[in-house]
Amino acid sequence: MTRTHQARPDAAATGTLGKAADENFPVAPFFLPRAWRDDLMAVYGFARLVDDIGDGDLAPGGADARHLGLEPAQTDDRLAMLDALEADLHRVFTTTGDGPHHPLLRALRPTVRRCALTPEPFLGLVEANRQDQKVRRYGTYGELLAYCELSANPVGRLVLQITGTASPERIRRSDDVCTALQIVEHLQDVAEDLGRDRIYLPAEDMARFHVGESDLAAPSGGASVRSLVAYEAERARDLLNEGTPLVGSVDGRLKLLLAGFVAGGRAALTAIGAAGFDVLPGPPKATTPSLLREVGVVLRRARREG
Repeated sequence: MTRTHQARPDAAATGTLGKAADENFPVAPFFLPRAWRDDLMAVYGFARLVDDIGDGDLAPGGADARHLGLEPAQTDDRLAMLDALEADLHRVFTTTGDGPHHPLLRALRPTVRRCALTPEPFLGLVEANRQDQKVRRYGTYGELLAYCELSANPVGRLVLQITGTASPERIRRSDDVCTALQIVEHLQDVAEDLGRDRIYLPAEDMARFHVGESDLAAPSGGASVRSLVAYEAERARDLLNEGTPLVGSVDGRLKLLLAGFVAGGRAALTAIGAAGFDVLPGPPKATTPSLLREVGVVLRRARREG
């Protein structure tokens, strides 16, 4: 069967796709089949776009707003932009009309059709960013997990759908990994998130460790902040361990991709620990040697458990 080529994103989308190199995990590494790489990058482009809208990180000039049928001045109206993005998303799934307007959603359409993807995971990502505009604090760990169900877990489910490997057990393990990766990102970005008036550390845990919001605004973390970060990091590590059997449940290059996801989280946690759990000066980042070591650890564990 002749393969339909992805629509080429224009210059307005180039910067969005370029952010893939900054993630804790490999998005679409070279060793994957070209079809998978194209499809994974199409999904990443949508996920990154919705996050950039929700975080106010779009490129200047208003091109994204124009693509979504809004005035450039509306770029800073995040809820209006998310509504317009959701409307364009629905055009991805319809068979009538002229299709989606934003180049990243035009690039997504062939993936959606080829892989028989459904709207729900994409809508979850949009709703998570709507929630970010309205909910600035999380009282309990359970509330944070419910947020991760929208903000992170859909991405793993889409990876399984694209690779034709989705099953209830794999989805459960994938959710553990994705939630862990989201928590790790929150730990790396405590200071940046606070600058956006967001705190993803559960209030009940902050109270337990006697951490106030003013403590998070300090140039570096005191003992109480570091203890809190260590506690949340251990939770993320436990989730990664729960999700690691996902790697052993698949074969070939997909095994290496999923090992990279898990290893990315493990390497980031190692970097956080190496910083003494002081994340306030800036996000501790994993090194390439650390990531490669963790890939080996994950693959060995997958062989043992398999």
